[in-house]
Amino acid sequence: MSDVVATMKIMPESPDVDLEALKADIQAAMPDDAEFHKIDEEPIAFGLTALNLMFIIEDGEGGTESTEEAMGKLNNVASVEITDTRRLM
Repeated sequence: MSDVVATMKIMPESPDVDLEALKADIQAAMPDDAEFHKIDEEPIAFGLTALNLMFIIEDGEGGTESTEEAMGKLNNVASVEITDTRRLM
């Protein structure tokens, strides 16, 4: 089975959310079946900044679900959305 790199956009609840603390929470919440790769900041509008989480998972049943669920449960997270998935060569 091959690995897939997935990108997830994580929207904080407000521009007042401490992004550094949220990044630490995200890394701590990574499920066992996903490997953290990196987080990039993406300015959205009105001071709001989304976090783009890149992580590596096995290409199989369930895929990104466990990671989506884990990130969706974090405090100060308004929404999560998978924006890209690519097979690793």
